[in-house]
Amino acid sequence: MKKKLLESLLNDTDMWVSRTGLLHSIRDLNVSQRSVHIVTSCGETFDIRNSRSSRSARALRLRKFKKPCKQCRVSDLKINEFLQKTSKEIRTKHVRVTEIPSNSINIPTPVHAEKPVVPLSHITHSQPQKVPSIHVKEKTENKVERKITNLPKKPVVSGSKAKDAGFTQSQKDRIVSLLGPDEMISFSKEKRSFQQLEAELINKRKEDLRKVYEDSRENLLGKLERQITEFFVERGFMEIKSPILIPFEYMERMGVGEDTKLSQQIFRVDESMCLRPMLAPGLYNYLYKFDNILPDPIRIFEIGPCYRKESDGKSHLEEFTMLNFCQMGSKCTRETLILLIEDFLDSLNIEHEIVSDNCMVYGETIDVLHKDMELSSAVVGPIPQDRDWGINKPWIGAGFGLERLLKVTHNFKTIKRAARCENYYNGISTNL
Repeated sequence: MKKKLLESLLNDTDMWVSRTGLLHSIRDLNVSQRSVHIVTSCGETFDIRNSRSSRSARALRLRKFKKPCKQCRVSDLKINEFLQKTSKEIRTKHVRVTEIPSNSINIPTPVHAEKPVVPLSHITHSQPQKVPSIHVKEKTENKVERKITNLPKKPVVSGSKAKDAGFTQSQKDRIVSLLGPDEMISFSKEKRSFQQLEAELINKRKEDLRKVYEDSRENLLGKLERQITEFFVERGFMEIKSPILIPFEYMERMGVGEDTKLSQQIFRVDESMCLRPMLAPGLYNYLYKFDNILPDPIRIFEIGPCYRKESDGKSHLEEFTMLNFCQMGSKCTRETLILLIEDFLDSLNIEHEIVSDNCMVYGETIDVLHKDMELSSAVVGPIPQDRDWGINKPWIGAGFGLERLLKVTHNFKTIKRAARCENYYNGISTNL
C-alpha cells in the first residue's frame, strides 16, 4: 500500500512529533504545494516538507514519541486516541490470509472433555476437517474499537468550574495572546464561546494595527531608541556604535571566564568569537581611544542589540536591546550617577526605586527597580577590570534594557510584546 503524505497523517492524528520526540497538539495547519506549516498549541511553528518518508511522517505513522509537551497540555484521552488510531498502512502490513491444510494442524482437546482423544492418524481422508479462515485485519480493528470504548470518561464538573472547562489551555493561551494591554478576562465567567471571543478580539487587533498605521507608523522600540538618543545628546553624551560580533577574549577581560555562569549564556560563533552579551567592552574601547582627545569629562553612550541564552520567562529574552551610558574623568560620583538615572526615568514617566546590590562582573552596584522588575544595574568605578582595558580614571555608568522599559511603560503582559518578535507589533498580536 502506498504510504500517506505527511499532511494526511497530520489530519488523521491532529498531533505533531518534534525532532526531540515531544508530542504536540496542533492548533493550526496550512498546506502549500511542497510543505506543511504547523502551529502547535504551545505556539511553536514549523515548516516541514510534505513527504511520505520523512522522519516526521515515519514518527506519526508508527506513533513513536518520547513524552508529551507540557505547554500543549495534551490530555491522557488524546494521547490514548493517538496511540490507538493505528493507520491502515500498519494494520494491513504483513497480513496474509490463507487456508491452512487440515492435516498440518494439531488441535488440542480441552481438559474437561469427556470424549477420549482421537489420534490424527485415525481420521479418514474422506472426512476432512474444516478449518476456518483467519481474518487478522478484522480482529485487529475490533480490538482497537474495544479499547477506545473502554476508555474512562472524564468526571462531570459543575458550577463555575464547568464553564472554565469549556476553554482548553491552548484556547486560553490564544485568547490571552489576543488581549490588549489594558484588557482582562475571566474564563470562569465568560459566556461567549471560544470562536465568538476569538473573532471579536481579532477584529479589535486588526483595528488597532490600522490605527497605528494611520496615526504614527512608528515602531515603539525604534521610537524609544530615538527618545533616548535625544535625551543623552542634549546632555553632552556622544553616541557610539560598536561591533555585535566580538572576540571572546573581551569577555575574559570582563572577568567572564570559561568556568563562570555567564559564560554558559554566551552564543559562541567559533573558538575565538561570540555575539556580545553586553555593551561594556565597546564602551571600554572607546573610553581608552578618546582619552586625552575629548574634553573632560568624557561622556559616551550606545544603544544596540545583545544576546544571551536566557531562561524562559516574562522578563527575559535571548535577543534584547541595551542602553549603556558612562562618564569618565571629573564629577564621577555616586550622586551624579543617581541624579542622571532619575532624570532619565522621569523623562519616561517611570516610577522606580534605587537599591544597593552586588554582581559578578562589577562587584558593588546600584540597582534600579520598578516593583519587582530590575530595570538597570549601575556602577561607580574604578573596578579591577579597568586595568585590562587601559583605563586609570574614575568613571560612572549604567545599563538599561529597552524592552523592559517598554513593558513597564505600556503595561505589557510579557516582554515578548516589546521585543523584536514577528508575533507582535507594538504589543499587538499579528497572528490574526
